Parts: sequence; structure tokens; C-alpha cells
Amino acid sequence: MALPLFDPTTDPGPDFSALVQRSGLRLPVAHESDLRVAHATTVGALKFADGVVIAGDRRATAGNVIAHRSVEKVFPADRFSAVAISGAAAFASEMVRLFQVQLEHYEKVEGVALTLEGKANQLAQMVRTNLGMAMQGFVVVPLFCGYDTSRGEGRIFDYDVAGGHYEEADYQAIGSGGTYAETAIRLGFREGLTRDEALELAILSLYEAADADSATGGPDVIRGIYPVVATVTAEGYARLTDEDVATRFEVIVERRRASGGDAGGTLR
Repeated sequence: MALPLFDPTTDPGPDFSALVQRSGLRLPVAHESDLRVAHATTVGALKFADGVVIAGDRRATAGNVIAHRSVEKVFPADRFSAVAISGAAAFASEMVRLFQVQLEHYEKVEGVALTLEGKANQLAQMVRTNLGMAMQGFVVVPLFCGYDTSRGEGRIFDYDVAGGHYEEADYQAIGSGGTYAETAIRLGFREGLTRDEALELAILSLYEAADADSATGGPDVIRGIYPVVATVTAEGYARLTDEDVATRFEVIVERRRASGGDAGGTLR
């Protein structure tokens, strides 16, 4: 079978699904049927002086429908690491649970925990095994971070659908609202952020993502649903309470109201 050729106006580019469609081939059932598969959306992480902050909104969507309003997207992988999910929620959640068990099993058998890089490599192998499902539309892309006890610093790793993983220097955000969240972080990031500054910046990034991306959920004051925000430091994984997150969101809202609707991406 010869490779199909397209003119510039119909070239599908790197989109494999579009290539299949334009070639006249039938798509897998995951694309053709009206399956209402919930997808987790925006998560992000950034470093600060004592470790790393990781955060994620709570909305899951199925097409243009809000499938769930209180999905958990940020989880402790073990004491000194955390993983956030983006993509097909059911597959991603199952991957996280298996990842947690594997890390616990390794530590029990070997008597020591995997290094942070070893954990990142283990998660990459799990993402790679999901490639077949990803080709059918059930994409799972995690964001992994942790506190490296040997280096005494926080580290962040992101992934592609083929299992490739890459360490980020300072921050990363992924998902449908990832571009907006990352932009907000980039504008406010600097070396040596304090814990409070990093938490404020992470929460601001989700606020900006929710403001621009319909698939990203902002704070739901009526239902009392707020994004999950956690830190990983030398003391381990620690999740903020909903009350703490709500208070920090109120500060951002008041700042935006006082500035006439423009909160900006910098800490003030």
C-alpha cells in the first residue's frame, strides 16, 4: 500500500487519527461510537525552595458534557513523590493505583525505596504499555514529581503517550488547559519561591486555566469543591485542606476584582 499524499489544504500533519480518516479507513470503535468516556483535564507542578507543588482541577469531561465535578487527579505515589493524571480518567486512575502498589511492593521486597528517577522510569513503562489503547483514543498522560532525598530538591517529570519521559527544569502543566496554566506559572515563576508563593502561583495557574478553558473546573463555591493542591518536601507528601485552598482562591478573586478584572500572572 503506497503512502497517501495530501495537498497543503488537506494535510492532516502529525494527527494520526486525522490521517486514518482522510485515508478512508475505519477508525477503532473508541472514535466511532458515542462512548461517554470521562477525561481528566488540567494539572501542573512547579518547584519552590523546599520541594515541589503539584495541583489539579476537579472537572472531568465527556465531549462537551461535564461528566464529573469532583474527580481526584493528584495522588501520592509514595511518601516522597506524587503523580497527577490527564486523559482517560478510568485508565489513568487504574494506572496510578497500580503504580502505587508497585512502588510499595519494590520497597517491601528490596528493603529500600526506588530512587526518584527509578520511579519516573517505572511510570514511563506503564504509560508505554497503554500505547495501544492510546491509539484508540484512551490517552493517559501523567505528570510526576517528587522530592529527591539524595539531591535535596524537588524534581518534575512529564510524559508523552509513547512512554517517553522528560525532566522539567522548573515547572510544567498539561491537559486541555495546560497552556494557560503554564503561561500563568511562567509569568510568576522565579528561583527560590517560598512555599506560600508557590502555592499561590499554582492556584492562580488553575484559576487562569479555568477562565480560558471550558474543560477545566474552577472553584465551585456552591458545592464546596476546590482543586487538589499538595506539596512534596523533605517531610513528605502533604495535601492542603479544602479550607486552605478556598482561602487562597478568595485572595486571587479579590485581587482580580480590585484590579478591574485583570489579576495578571505575577505575584503581588
